[in-house]
Amino acid sequence: MRVVVLGIGNTIMSDEGVGVHAVEALRRSYTLPDFVEIIDGGTSSMELLDDLADVDLLLVVDAVKAGKPEGTLVRLGDSEVPVFFRSKLSPHQIGLSDVMASLEFVGQFPKSMVVIGVQAENFELGLEMTPLIAARVPDLVAMVVAELAEHGIAALPNQLKAA
Repeated sequence: MRVVVLGIGNTIMSDEGVGVHAVEALRRSYTLPDFVEIIDGGTSSMELLDDLADVDLLLVVDAVKAGKPEGTLVRLGDSEVPVFFRSKLSPHQIGLSDVMASLEFVGQFPKSMVVIGVQAENFELGLEMTPLIAARVPDLVAMVVAELAEHGIAALPNQLKAA
């Protein structure tokens, strides 16, 4: 089994980097099985092809523009994901959309894909997330952990590793 948790976003554009911040918080807080890879995708695109080819489960963590109140958590699964790419909820999605289209073309599209995100407040230049969105990072991590659990994958909190 291959599972990828992919955080995407631009960390110099305030809330746009929340996906990267969330996967880094996941990496710090949990130990995952060896077949689960956490990737800081930043604003990468086609260079992710090999990393995302033939995965069994792809969890994308991102800031979104979903027309919801700022700070609203969003989860889109499998059949809802193509709508995510058509609507361009996130400013960097064109690159990821190209990667996903390429994987589909060569028959290596993820077997299952879930997008976990938060309606961003600010996409302007800045190294800090807004307090509202920064406060949602633990919720995004919890959503990823819950999604993994739904697929039978246990995330072990780091403070419990030695027990």
